[in-house]
Amino acid sequence: MKRIKSEKIDSLLELFCQLFEKKLLKKAVFSKPDSTDEIKIVITPKEIGAKPALQVETFSKDNKAYHLNIRDSFFEQCEPIFYSHSQINIISTIGDCQYMSSKSGKESLVGFDKLKKKISIENVEKAKYEKNNKSKKYILSGKEEFLKKLGISDENGRIRDKMQAKYRQINKFLEHIKSIEAYLPSDFVNVYDLCCGKSYLSFAVYYYFKFIKNIGISMKCVDLKEDVIEYCSNVARRIGFDNMEFVCANINDYTMNDEPHLVISLHACDIATDIVLNKASENGARVILSTPCCHHMLNHEISCEGLEFITKHSMLRQKLCDAATDAVRLLRLVIMGYDVSALELIDPEDTPKNIILRAIKKKNINNKSLESLKAEYKRICQFLVGDKETIWDLK
Repeated sequence: MKRIKSEKIDSLLELFCQLFEKKLLKKAVFSKPDSTDEIKIVITPKEIGAKPALQVETFSKDNKAYHLNIRDSFFEQCEPIFYSHSQINIISTIGDCQYMSSKSGKESLVGFDKLKKKISIENVEKAKYEKNNKSKKYILSGKEEFLKKLGISDENGRIRDKMQAKYRQINKFLEHIKSIEAYLPSDFVNVYDLCCGKSYLSFAVYYYFKFIKNIGISMKCVDLKEDVIEYCSNVARRIGFDNMEFVCANINDYTMNDEPHLVISLHACDIATDIVLNKASENGARVILSTPCCHHMLNHEISCEGLEFITKHSMLRQKLCDAATDAVRLLRLVIMGYDVSALELIDPEDTPKNIILRAIKKKNINNKSLESLKAEYKRICQFLVGDKETIWDLK
């Protein structure tokens, strides 16, 4: 049901339409919805048939995303979305603003006046949206058969509109693969994808080594979801990726029978990322590439008086825990004998989960410095969670 008339929402909606019309809009994020089935809505500007349009992506609690394209009557069609959310973030090329409404009905609008003023003084006539098909040369063209079978591109090799971000993500990940080739065998590689999910990266990595680099590859992909494993196995069989095996198993119990040259993982949830990193490092993987997903464990367990000025604010607490968790993970990998880096996977506008943890096995380990690193690691863990037992505990 539509809420009571609000001047602030109407003004924000009008500003949103102006930004879209002048091609200054990046995206709008709608959270804290009235609907109990929905998580959030993201609206992004698109060009469809050479005409401006808005793509509405609704994320539901059943882990599905629904897409709708708005091609006309933008104000009228967007109005119900604006009136059904308690938090709205408008992000543009000239600034951002945020609307929030409390349960008592108190409204706040931050950054609106500044953004409104900028629209009138900026030279916006020359502003243009970036086209979907940039001149950037990607490793994959879109015509690869596995991309078609996975639904990323159509039968003509055109990347589907809703899969553009995934396509960029896959290509960016392959750029990271390219950067670590020197640390892998030059004739045959054993690759493991732990918590592989729909295996977009698995197929891309297999294709890269087998058909672009023309070297042998054994690819083993592990996940708990039987239906996903069965689907991916069928795709691999149909396109002739013969040395690609999909295993339905808990990665905690899974045994790596071959030396892991490369272990990858995309968005393994919460401590699943820790399990992946521990499994890979304990088995001596030469290279580990892992992109963490949610970071719930520390957010629930953090107990640090010195950080209460941050942790008392839920949003800041989450950001702190995200960064601290990945920093602890990297330090643990250093102790396990790796050179480590935290890198950007993809533009944060495509996904906020854009950090990739990279670990490359060292040839020599200084045992003397190792003891001091272990002491530092334990001190940091105790600082963050006290004496609580966590997956971070060193064996």
